[in-house]
Amino acid sequence: MDERASDFVTTFKAFLEEVISTHRAPQDSDGPALLPVLSGHLGADPRRLPVVTEDVPPHQFVDLDIALDEVQRRAEVHETIGIGGGDQRRHQSLSEILHHAGQYGQYPVGAVDYASIATGPDTSRQAVSFGLRLFRHDGAAVAVLQRTAEPRFGQATARMEIVTTVDGVAAGLIETVRALMLERSVLRGQVLSLGVSAYERGVGQITFHRRPAVVRADIILPEGVLERVHRHVAGIAEHRDRLRSAGQHLKRGLLLYGPPGTGKTHTVRYLLSNLPDVTVILLAGPAIAFVAEAAKMARALQPALVVLEDCDLVAESRDLQHGPQPLLFAVLETLDGLGDDADVAFLLTTNRIGVLEPALAQRPGRVDLAVEIPLPDEDARRRLMRLYARDLPFTPAALDRAAGRAVGVTASFVKELLRRSVLIAAEAGHDPDDGDLAAALDEMLSQAESITRSLLGTTA
Repeated sequence: MDERASDFVTTFKAFLEEVISTHRAPQDSDGPALLPVLSGHLGADPRRLPVVTEDVPPHQFVDLDIALDEVQRRAEVHETIGIGGGDQRRHQSLSEILHHAGQYGQYPVGAVDYASIATGPDTSRQAVSFGLRLFRHDGAAVAVLQRTAEPRFGQATARMEIVTTVDGVAAGLIETVRALMLERSVLRGQVLSLGVSAYERGVGQITFHRRPAVVRADIILPEGVLERVHRHVAGIAEHRDRLRSAGQHLKRGLLLYGPPGTGKTHTVRYLLSNLPDVTVILLAGPAIAFVAEAAKMARALQPALVVLEDCDLVAESRDLQHGPQPLLFAVLETLDGLGDDADVAFLLTTNRIGVLEPALAQRPGRVDLAVEIPLPDEDARRRLMRLYARDLPFTPAALDRAAGRAVGVTASFVKELLRRSVLIAAEAGHDPDDGDLAAALDEMLSQAESITRSLLGTTA
């Protein structure tokens, strides 16, 4: 290309950029252009300043919003503005937005985007999902682009992108925000479970659960069993200072084992009811693959309890994060690496101790108390009958006869027995009586219901 052609191309390119800039410049109705607003706040051209980025896991986004909001409100003068320009802005970093705003003038100041984020089982918060916070921190003007995770736009994490004119201010702001996120976390003291992301590997959303209300009278177990479980989980938390001063570790592992339907989950629910200040993280099924993330959260939010239900289902599974080890070994290694000073309890449940025991034996010391939740004996069955029939008109004698006949059954069987008695009476058009209880038991103990008994955990 000769010199004349090169000059023509340069001139024509400049002409096209001017046309595009004029065409894309925000109209009065769109609001002012973004770049002059940021330049006025920062006292410098933001395109010439470094952008410091901090990624945040999606489940901590609401904590980020709370922390940034508190930092911003500490400043005497502050505001939050949005960025117009459609969905393309969500595909771009703050550096790219500033570059395009200067080159084409295509990004006006717009409305702030908000998202409703759960902060508990019955509460939520309107968090800034895409917006620029303008304020001063440590004497310097700061602009922070806050955005939520957008997997559909290729953004797997929440993020804050910081622009300021003074070196070190961004790092100090990040440190302050991190501390506030931990201190003000909405996860602290909650009962929650981790969900699988619909777009990629890793934790998706967090689900908050109401803390159950289970009293001691609702638990029918052999004498001393519940007390041992409670002491190992709650007692260590209650006496953590004395244990630490005596050089004893706080991290502990507890295994509840026994046939299905005997009350392991009910026992867990009782513990949750009686630990109102403890953060509880529930992992079941595929979510057990997130045990490392759960352990990290538990340590940050201690005192905490991590519950891994039905661990026998993953004892022979392969690690979902690649590698040849069974997923259970990844669970045990996570527990081992947590640190003895962490006030964190891991509670595992299993229906098949025979599958789990070899794995535990290969990793000794991770679980320091194993408690059997056995099939109820006759005395326990009588108490279960009275517990589940407390609002029903069955005589004590009929309940005792049923308890004597129902050898080898579980608490789940007894609960279903009482429900079926009421159903039989309803179909017959009268209130439940002792005959309905006997008929329901005959039906459930019959050969025709062998699979039902198996599903309810009974060996009868």
